[in-house]
Amino acid sequence: MSDVADWWSTEIIDMAPGQIRMRGRPIEDLIGNVSFAQMVWLMTRGDLPSKPEADLLEAALVAAVDHGPQAPSIAAARMAVTCGLSLNGAMANAVNMLDDVHGGAGEQALELYRGIDAATIDGMPLDEAVAGCLAGFQATRGKYIPGFGHRFHKPVDPRSPRLLALVDEAAANGVVSGRFAAIGRAIGEHLHAARGKPVPMNIDGATAVIYGELGFPAPLARGLFCLSRSVGAMSHAYEQMQQGGRNKGPTPPHYRWTYKGLNPIS
Repeated sequence: MSDVADWWSTEIIDMAPGQIRMRGRPIEDLIGNVSFAQMVWLMTRGDLPSKPEADLLEAALVAAVDHGPQAPSIAAARMAVTCGLSLNGAMANAVNMLDDVHGGAGEQALELYRGIDAATIDGMPLDEAVAGCLAGFQATRGKYIPGFGHRFHKPVDPRSPRLLALVDEAAANGVVSGRFAAIGRAIGEHLHAARGKPVPMNIDGATAVIYGELGFPAPLARGLFCLSRSVGAMSHAYEQMQQGGRNKGPTPPHYRWTYKGLNPIS
């Protein structure tokens, strides 16, 4: 280290008095000319996407914004507000719950898609690649296939067909390849055949298709989901601020938990 300036090294931003450059581009040139989705792409990828690419990214971000106060992350944000946390504290509470089980399925789905894609590039037929990769995933990481199935939306998650239709449109126009959409659909067909009933692609599976088509690495799929769901967390936390309430727990006070210990109160 030659100087304290070497303590942090970044290719993202450069600043001097009166100057701010993001990825080498003056901020005044970006303001008013670049959409938020394009800015997300620029900051994470280093260049600006085409408008059709940015539109597809934005569609994925819009689709995952919220899923109601029964979602643990959103419930946590609302409860946090009633416990006295500020808006930013409530949002942080929500984002901190978006990990492997609740929030990480998009990253896991994209990892799975990329494994299947690599196998097909090596010459394996798609159906064989799907069967082999799913078997390997379940053997090492459990029976649940990320991006498929939904406890609430049966038989169809209404977000997924719309997102896949946008991918199909983008593929027809040469914006994306369509490979990841084909992989996602092939997984759905395999699960349907194996279980004898439809297993819907959920929001994580559909957004993972888009992030794969657009070339995002798998870890960013989770980050982008957190970014998207932050909007829902902020909205619910602010609404709870307007509604009031104090120390609200996960259930109304008159609902009791199940006690299985010694000497229960009758």
